[in-house]
Amino acid sequence: MFDVPLDAWYSWVGLSLASLALFGVVASVPTTAPPDATAVANTVDRVAANDHATTAEHPLGATAIRLGPHRVGLRNDAGTAHASYAFGPVTPVSDDSALQQVLYGRPPSDLFESRRSFQQAVVADRTAEPAWQSVDRTLVVRRVSWEGLDVVLVDA
Repeated sequence: MFDVPLDAWYSWVGLSLASLALFGVVASVPTTAPPDATAVANTVDRVAANDHATTAEHPLGATAIRLGPHRVGLRNDAGTAHASYAFGPVTPVSDDSALQQVLYGRPPSDLFESRRSFQQAVVADRTAEPAWQSVDRTLVVRRVSWEGLDVVLVDA
Protein backbone atom coordinates (compact mmCIF):
# COMPACT_ATOMS: atom_id res chain seq x y z
CA MET A 1 0.00 0.00 0.00
CA PHE A 2 2.83 2.44 0.82
CA ASP A 3 5.27 0.97 -1.70
CA VAL A 4 6.46 2.96 -4.68
CA PRO A 5 5.96 1.11 -7.93
CA LEU A 6 9.35 0.49 -9.56
CA ASP A 7 8.01 1.43 -12.95
CA ALA A 8 7.41 5.02 -11.80
CA TRP A 9 9.89 7.46 -13.34
CA TYR A 10 10.45 9.43 -10.16
CA SER A 11 11.71 6.35 -8.29
CA TRP A 12 14.40 5.83 -10.96
CA VAL A 13 15.40 9.50 -10.85
CA GLY A 14 15.69 9.33 -7.05
CA LEU A 15 17.75 6.15 -7.22
CA SER A 16 20.05 7.74 -9.82
CA LEU A 17 20.58 10.83 -7.68
CA ALA A 18 21.35 8.73 -4.61
CA SER A 19 23.87 6.68 -6.62
CA LEU A 20 25.50 9.85 -7.93
CA ALA A 21 25.80 11.26 -4.39
CA LEU A 22 27.34 8.01 -3.16
CA PHE A 23 29.85 8.08 -6.02
CA GLY A 24 30.80 11.67 -5.10
CA VAL A 25 31.47 10.68 -1.50
CA VAL A 26 33.62 7.72 -2.51
CA ALA A 27 35.58 9.76 -5.06
CA SER A 28 36.41 12.44 -2.48
CA VAL A 29 38.11 10.01 -0.07
CA PRO A 30 41.91 10.51 -0.22
CA THR A 31 43.90 7.66 -1.72
CA THR A 32 47.06 8.24 0.33
CA ALA A 33 47.76 8.57 4.03
CA PRO A 34 48.49 12.01 5.45
CA PRO A 35 52.20 12.79 5.88
CA ASP A 36 53.90 11.94 9.16
CA ALA A 37 55.57 15.16 10.32
CA THR A 38 56.19 13.77 13.80
CA ALA A 39 58.47 11.02 12.45
CA VAL A 40 60.45 13.63 10.49
CA ALA A 41 60.80 15.82 13.60
CA ASN A 42 61.93 12.78 15.61
CA THR A 43 64.67 12.05 13.06
CA VAL A 44 65.89 15.66 13.30
CA ASP A 45 65.77 15.47 17.11
CA ARG A 46 67.81 12.24 17.20
CA VAL A 47 70.59 13.95 15.25
CA ALA A 48 70.33 17.23 17.19
CA ALA A 49 70.48 15.45 20.56
CA ASN A 50 73.63 13.56 19.65
CA ASP A 51 76.96 14.82 21.01
CA HIS A 52 78.95 13.71 17.96
CA ALA A 53 78.87 14.51 14.25
CA THR A 54 75.94 12.46 12.93
CA THR A 55 74.00 12.10 9.70
CA ALA A 56 70.51 10.68 9.20
CA GLU A 57 68.01 10.35 6.37
CA HIS A 58 64.25 10.02 6.49
CA PRO A 59 62.01 9.17 3.50
CA LEU A 60 59.25 11.70 2.94
CA GLY A 61 55.72 10.67 2.08
CA ALA A 62 54.88 14.19 0.98
CA THR A 63 54.80 16.35 -2.13
CA ALA A 64 55.80 19.57 -0.35
CA ILE A 65 57.77 20.52 2.74
CA ARG A 66 58.30 23.65 4.79
CA LEU A 67 61.42 23.54 6.93
CA GLY A 68 61.86 26.07 9.68
CA PRO A 69 64.32 26.38 12.54
CA HIS A 70 61.71 25.19 15.06
CA ARG A 71 59.03 23.33 13.01
CA VAL A 72 58.53 21.16 9.96
CA GLY A 73 55.45 21.03 7.78
CA LEU A 74 54.56 18.33 5.27
CA ARG A 75 51.80 18.37 2.67
CA ASN A 76 50.35 15.80 0.25
CA ASP A 77 46.96 15.05 -1.33
CA ALA A 78 45.59 13.76 1.98
CA GLY A 79 46.37 16.91 3.98
CA THR A 80 48.97 18.90 5.86
CA ALA A 81 50.81 17.99 9.07
CA HIS A 82 53.15 20.00 11.29
CA ALA A 83 55.51 19.05 14.10
CA SER A 84 57.94 20.94 16.32
CA TYR A 85 61.50 19.95 17.11
CA ALA A 86 62.34 19.19 20.74
CA PHE A 87 65.99 20.11 20.14
CA GLY A 88 66.46 23.28 18.17
CA PRO A 89 66.87 25.53 16.50
CA VAL A 90 68.10 23.72 13.42
CA THR A 91 69.34 25.26 10.18
CA PRO A 92 67.34 24.57 7.01
CA VAL A 93 69.89 25.04 4.24
CA SER A 94 69.11 26.97 1.08
CA ASP A 95 69.55 25.38 -2.33
CA ASP A 96 72.96 25.65 -4.02
CA SER A 97 74.59 27.14 -0.92
CA ALA A 98 77.88 26.32 0.76
CA LEU A 99 75.95 24.95 3.75
CA GLN A 100 74.16 22.52 1.45
CA GLN A 101 77.55 21.25 0.31
CA VAL A 102 78.58 20.82 3.97
CA LEU A 103 75.35 18.92 4.62
CA TYR A 104 76.17 16.49 1.81
CA GLY A 105 79.70 15.79 3.02
CA ARG A 106 82.17 18.57 2.20
CA PRO A 107 84.21 19.81 5.14
CA PRO A 108 83.43 23.37 6.27
CA SER A 109 87.14 24.24 6.06
CA ASP A 110 86.98 23.78 2.26
CA LEU A 111 84.14 26.28 1.86
CA PHE A 112 84.51 28.86 4.63
CA GLU A 113 87.47 31.07 5.45
CA SER A 114 86.76 31.31 9.16
CA ARG A 115 84.39 30.34 11.94
CA ARG A 116 82.77 33.75 11.60
CA SER A 117 81.90 33.28 7.90
CA PHE A 118 80.49 29.84 8.72
CA GLN A 119 78.40 31.32 11.52
CA GLN A 120 77.14 34.12 9.25
CA ALA A 121 75.97 31.56 6.68
CA VAL A 122 74.19 29.60 9.43
CA VAL A 123 72.44 32.73 10.73
CA ALA A 124 71.42 33.79 7.21
CA ASP A 125 69.83 30.40 6.42
CA ARG A 126 68.26 30.07 9.87
CA THR A 127 66.57 33.48 9.71
CA ALA A 128 65.22 33.05 6.17
CA GLU A 129 61.44 32.88 6.02
CA PRO A 130 60.28 29.24 5.64
CA ALA A 131 58.36 28.57 2.43
CA TRP A 132 56.66 25.55 0.90
CA GLN A 133 58.83 23.80 -1.64
CA SER A 134 58.14 20.70 -3.68
CA VAL A 135 60.03 17.61 -2.62
CA ASP A 136 60.77 14.31 -4.29
CA ARG A 137 63.54 12.88 -2.17
CA THR A 138 64.41 12.10 1.43
CA LEU A 139 65.12 14.47 4.27
CA VAL A 140 68.81 14.68 5.15
CA VAL A 141 69.99 15.84 8.59
CA ARG A 142 73.60 16.34 9.67
CA ARG A 143 75.18 17.60 12.86
CA VAL A 144 78.41 19.48 12.13
CA SER A 145 81.00 20.75 14.59
CA TRP A 146 83.69 23.10 13.32
CA GLU A 147 85.92 25.38 15.38
CA GLY A 148 83.62 25.17 18.39
CA LEU A 149 80.41 25.84 16.48
CA ASP A 150 77.81 23.02 16.59
CA VAL A 151 75.12 23.19 13.92
CA VAL A 152 72.32 20.87 12.78
CA LEU A 153 71.77 21.22 9.02
CA VAL A 154 68.53 20.04 7.39
CA ASP A 155 67.54 19.74 3.73
CA ALA A 156 64.94 17.95 1.64
